Amino acid sequence: MQGSKGFACANVERFVDYSVRLSTLLTMTTTDCTREKIIEAARDRFTHYGYGKTTMAELALDCAMSSGNLYRFFAGKLDIAEEICRRASIQTAQELNAILKGPARTAAERLREFLFQDLRSTFGALEENPRIVELAQLITAERPEFHNEGLAREREVLARIVAMGQETGEFQVDDPVHTAETIQAATMKFSYPQLFSRLSLDKLEMELEGVYQLVVRGLGRDSDAEEPPQIRPN
Repeated sequence: MQGSKGFACANVERFVDYSVRLSTLLTMTTTDCTREKIIEAARDRFTHYGYGKTTMAELALDCAMSSGNLYRFFAGKLDIAEEICRRASIQTAQELNAILKGPARTAAERLREFLFQDLRSTFGALEENPRIVELAQLITAERPEFHNEGLAREREVLARIVAMGQETGEFQVDDPVHTAETIQAATMKFSYPQLFSRLSLDKLEMELEGVYQLVVRGLGRDSDAEEPPQIRPN
């Protein structure tokens, strides 16, 4: 769950709207830079010491400001953690979105790349710093709406892949959005692997390949094919 390191405040003038009054501009850039400084300090402490062992007073000290001033920018430690995770989630969605713009491939190939890239990138980030698992578990439990927000970003990309397959006739589906939601539910274990198991990446990839094959066969099923027999309860 790694995020970008923020922007360089020294280069902020490249994005400046010079029609804005100078006093307003200075306030905006100073505020943005201060928020970035706080986020960077928190990311360093959370990944080194852990979320639970980090205090707002320590973050204020790292940022050379008073605790009272720190609360002007973030209501609490959980809000800082959420912002860190949100940036990581947005970055992941952007990386997955690049699959849509790659060279010509079938929808099934794009779907496979989506699922395996999501698994590998998340697995690698969490293995590199196990304390991020603690942060992910905390945010998921305390801010479920944030978790749903991240799922929605990834699901949007997934739905577009399914729609590609629908348009070419490769996938026999009626509703790409609903289908994407179903695929996401079936592969949730592989999006946040260390939250569900302690399996190796090789084992997870083997399992994901099996799930992927089942999903693709289901998506490509001829709508006129005979329905499988229903299992009746005794």
